[in-house]
Amino acid sequence: MQIPHILSAIFLAASVCAAQAPAAFSTLGVPPPAQADYLKLAAEVDSALNADVIDVWFPRSVDHEHGGFHTHFTRDWRWAPGDGKFSVMQGRMTWVAAQIAMRDSQRKSEFLPIVQQGVSYLENVMWDKQDGGFFWGLDDDGHITPAFTDGKHLYGISFCIYGLAAAYEATGDPEALALAKKAYRWTDRHAHDSVHGGYHEWLARDGTPVQPHAPSGQVAAGPIGPLGFKSMNTHIHLLEAFTGLYKVWPNPALRARLEEMLAIVRDKICVEPGAMNLFFTADWHAIPDLDSYGHDVETAYLLLETDELLHRKASPRTERMARMLVEHALAYGWDATNGGFFQDGPTAGKPANTQKEWWVQVEGLNALLIMHQRYGRQDPVYFQRFLEQWNFIKNHTIDAEYHGLYNLTQADGTPITQDKGSIWKGGYHDGRAFWNVTERLRKLAGEK
Repeated sequence: MQIPHILSAIFLAASVCAAQAPAAFSTLGVPPPAQADYLKLAAEVDSALNADVIDVWFPRSVDHEHGGFHTHFTRDWRWAPGDGKFSVMQGRMTWVAAQIAMRDSQRKSEFLPIVQQGVSYLENVMWDKQDGGFFWGLDDDGHITPAFTDGKHLYGISFCIYGLAAAYEATGDPEALALAKKAYRWTDRHAHDSVHGGYHEWLARDGTPVQPHAPSGQVAAGPIGPLGFKSMNTHIHLLEAFTGLYKVWPNPALRARLEEMLAIVRDKICVEPGAMNLFFTADWHAIPDLDSYGHDVETAYLLLETDELLHRKASPRTERMARMLVEHALAYGWDATNGGFFQDGPTAGKPANTQKEWWVQVEGLNALLIMHQRYGRQDPVYFQRFLEQWNFIKNHTIDAEYHGLYNLTQADGTPITQDKGSIWKGGYHDGRAFWNVTERLRKLAGEK
């Protein structure tokens, strides 16, 4: 699809100034994007939201036999053998269904039963009636398996809380809110670190934090990272989940934890010059690892979202860190040849992994537009990169034949994987990003 002449001019003018400090649109001699440009882009992203997220995942993901959601699909959206019921994906898909019910009045009656199905599964199957907490995962019949074990991980619990809070917001169902509160209190009671702040992440079935037992010099592997350490990934999603819960339940104790999480993510996990450490000891000493560019841009959004909910306006400290996270990802993780963000790399050096995951691209799209909305009058580079990012997604991440988004591509956009769904890939990242981007573009155009 052709880019409007004005936007092509932005590309050309910005490339000429690439070696110079970013300049304002007026300095470049290029007018800023017009209302028509924003609205055209909003229509494109909204079309992708419907064709490549909502209409491919629903209702086909609804599992009428086992409950919850089936998430393993081939490229052409046929059911593939089940991967089991994963806490992360069950919470995420409940959240997506709730968002559709809230945002699309014409489809609300269609999606409210789907939201209720998600809540019912989380309450009646995923919740451990013996010891409390949500299981990390179960087989399709709802049984504990060696693959998932009977343990509980706060990464999974966070998304269950997130989905339940959205379900209550969409339906007004008091049982959804009651379960979200119960899960939060169970988590805080068993996993909160009262000495160093934050949370222990991998718990035994009874809620006892699991400690590593590994030979000297080695790190024991956990479900999604080194066992016994705190992680960036879990804590940014606890921040996200507590924010979602606080929106519908402004409890003072929850607010205190949310303030704590905001400070931990912004001031301990994020560091100058805008990178994030991945793993930490219990007392928040970082252990060496790579920087994940996708988490940089996603966290920029999450920090601003939380601070604005708590204080109506993000603090200068939060604003500064959010912008640094995006700037660092652009400086080291941006593909200047093809557009889009690479996977990860050292804090100051060339990317170690130049593959491109779908979630990194859509989170990047969202973060770039946030930066344009905040700083676009002074710096046109964010909108230029936003356009390049969107073109990469349209031309390579989205499957034009069967719809949906490829999970993983090479740097040039060649698909590496074909399957469209798995326990780690649903409609959450792309759905949320496309909703946010569409709404923000319309606001930039002067529409509500």
